Amino acid sequence: MAPRYLMKILTDFAAAHYLREYDGVCNRLHGHNWKVEVSVVARKLDSIGMGLDFKVIKDATKKLIGKLDHHNLNELPPFDTINPTAENIAAYLYAELSKELNTDTVKVDAVSLWETERACVTYTED
Repeated sequence: MAPRYLMKILTDFAAAHYLREYDGVCNRLHGHNWKVEVSVVARKLDSIGMGLDFKVIKDATKKLIGKLDHHNLNELPPFDTINPTAENIAAYLYAELSKELNTDTVKVDAVSLWETERACVTYTED
């Protein structure tokens, strides 16, 4: 079997949103302290024994969520045209981090987005 190293980081950001065409109170502007968990898979280790430095994963994630932090997500692309649901935000984070981090031996495996302490969505691709 080929080796598979799964590295994870956890960070957070605060942002507001509202859900268009939603039948309930979430159709009004409200905020969350979102938690973001990023899982990255490495198939081999580098010369010093790392799959990918946690700092690289953290820096890429913080740079990306910095664009969302303390904003109304509905006003930012792509959420100005698609609903900023937890599912869509997780998929966006996954796609953007994949562009930044994926190589021949490293791949973003999943992004979990926690909307509350008890509710999250995980986005991944086959």
